[in-house]
Amino acid sequence: MAKEHSGIVGYDSFHFVVENLDRSQKFYADLFDFTAVARARDELVARSGQRSVVVGAGDARVCISSPVAGVPSKAARYLKRHPAGIMSLGFRVSDLDQTMAYLEKRGGTFLAEPLEYKDERGGRYRSVEIATPLGEVAFRFVEKTDFAAFAPGFADVGVGASGRPENRYGITNIDHITSNGLTMQPIVAWYRDVLGFEPFWEISFHTHDVARTRASGSGLRSIVMWDPESGVKFATNEPLRPFFRDSQIAKFVEDNGGAGVQHVAFAVPNIIESIEDLGKRGVEFLKTPKSYYEDLPGRLAQLGITNVKEELKELERLQILLDGGNDKYMLQIFLREASALYDDSRAGPFFYEIIQRAGDPGFGYGNFRALFESIERVQKAAETPAATAMATTGATP
Repeated sequence: MAKEHSGIVGYDSFHFVVENLDRSQKFYADLFDFTAVARARDELVARSGQRSVVVGAGDARVCISSPVAGVPSKAARYLKRHPAGIMSLGFRVSDLDQTMAYLEKRGGTFLAEPLEYKDERGGRYRSVEIATPLGEVAFRFVEKTDFAAFAPGFADVGVGASGRPENRYGITNIDHITSNGLTMQPIVAWYRDVLGFEPFWEISFHTHDVARTRASGSGLRSIVMWDPESGVKFATNEPLRPFFRDSQIAKFVEDNGGAGVQHVAFAVPNIIESIEDLGKRGVEFLKTPKSYYEDLPGRLAQLGITNVKEELKELERLQILLDGGNDKYMLQIFLREASALYDDSRAGPFFYEIIQRAGDPGFGYGNFRALFESIERVQKAAETPAATAMATTGATP
């Protein structure tokens, strides 16, 4: 008997809600080189109470929405409780009826009846949303049959929503999505019990592993769940004791007004070229202590990685992290969170990751540990407020 499956075939898009739509569009266009592919028609704006623009790079799609002043809307309700952030995640499915039957059988909570729409050419769009344990973040499941537009009520611009816009940095698709909560078990259990996802990767780490005598610190536990058929992956983080409330994960939950999506990782084929160019355009990344790169050759030997094509000095210059095992590796780097980028708490604690995979499908176990250990050594050696500040603000992957 064939195993039952949700019908997910991949990511569709994610819906980002902001207060300042113009600033957000400028970020994606000027810094990230995303192309505008669709916009909400006037009728949809009037009906929904929010202005929306869709931008894309390769297969990745971001729908950015901002509420119309004084008009009730989903975006306005979200921003009343949270800073800017992801309000919903969309997934493409092969058969919405089959997906709905699967979710209903497993206890999924539908937010409304499915939306069904046919365009003038006979193309069909169907979607439905369900509630999640991530606060106000909804999951949307989308079935498209010969439907070229992004969604009903949207008009194509530029290459159009069904095109595959090139990106100067090589961004091709979403690699994974990471969420934070004060407790992960309800989230992980929901991925397993409702969506049918399976465990993929896990880490539990605290800087207490490095220094036994301490007065502060930051730790986390992370579990990655995935759908083996589509390759869709979700990482979930929670803080660890001691100093639970000092954890960077707890701080995210506080700043975000609850659990939510911490970051989205975009895949690129050549991260050195990508980061070099992004840096020239003014994109800011988290910094890595020098000790991380001093330890890197020895760590690569322990991991059995002998085939790194990139120069380690180049990785250090660009602050790129490396991890993997048995001659399979991955390279990653994290942008600064939006609130720090704009010096505006309402911009939110969300950030992006850029990742290049060279055979390794994991999530950088060694990067988690080595980065925390490196910061701990720098902090202990310096024993200055500056070192403490670096450990608490610049280490969250």
